[in-house]
Amino acid sequence: MRHATQHADIPTVELDTVLRGGPFHVALRAAIAARGLPLQRVQHHLSRHGVKVGVTSLSYWQQGARRPQRPESLRAVRALEEILRLPDESLIRLLGEGGERAGAGGAASRSYRSLVESTEVLDGLRAELDWFLDGGLRTLGHHERVRIGARRELAGREAHHIVRAHHDGVDRFVAVHQGDPGSSPRDMRVRALENCRTGRVRWDQGTGVLVAELLFGTRLRSGDTFLFRYGIEDGTAGACREYLDRFRFPGGQYALQVRFDAAALPLRCHRFSQHSVAAPRSGRQELPVPRPHHCAHVVEPRIRPGIVGIAWDWE
Repeated sequence: MRHATQHADIPTVELDTVLRGGPFHVALRAAIAARGLPLQRVQHHLSRHGVKVGVTSLSYWQQGARRPQRPESLRAVRALEEILRLPDESLIRLLGEGGERAGAGGAASRSYRSLVESTEVLDGLRAELDWFLDGGLRTLGHHERVRIGARRELAGREAHHIVRAHHDGVDRFVAVHQGDPGSSPRDMRVRALENCRTGRVRWDQGTGVLVAELLFGTRLRSGDTFLFRYGIEDGTAGACREYLDRFRFPGGQYALQVRFDAAALPLRCHRFSQHSVAAPRSGRQELPVPRPHHCAHVVEPRIRPGIVGIAWDWE
């Protein structure tokens, strides 16, 4: 992870832009970087204002893993405006407007709370389909191709899986998709593209989580490998700011590619990882979005339990 002091040369115009449009965590991160203050110094200044906030909490706030909500936390945000020499109400306003969004009509990035809630919902939906643990499959390869449309929306994605059965009789896989806040999973479409067909589909409208059975049409024996490909057509939410995958078990190679419509290119793009939904984001690395392909990608040689994703900022 890069430290704030490495970004002390952030232009004032860029800081002004994120203070106007948000989201909150990007504005806070830019303001801290612009002042060249490490988080320990920010914490020290807050204590002089009579506000106690841990360095871990500050890190969560500026990474978007958590949002200030308690009265003491909101006091800290107001103190930060003074410490970081920001206009009055500039950070508080972003929180009041739902801050974790893209511009005036954008969708929220996935917060810590939304990830926890969606995990609980996901476990329930998987149980409805009698899918537990890894379903008897080990991942040898998992390649995701995500499409961001001209409205900056998550238009859809395709997934290509290479798996190996570790017990006899495995004949299906349960795919998971979570739309951005405000999405409508009942209006999404599951497409079985290669070596599978769609079975039962379940969703939760509140969290935007959808799960779908993909039936192989054959029963695998222990040690057998299988390749299949499916897609999800989404496009039901507002502006998308990130895409991530969560892994519960170790596995083989993982590749994620995000392709942007030529009419909606991001200002900047970076990869990130988390050990769990409660952990701070780490492993940040800026990613190029080369022309004419308009896509960014990450490759992990070995899947580890946790989260891997790509996030981006719009102009």
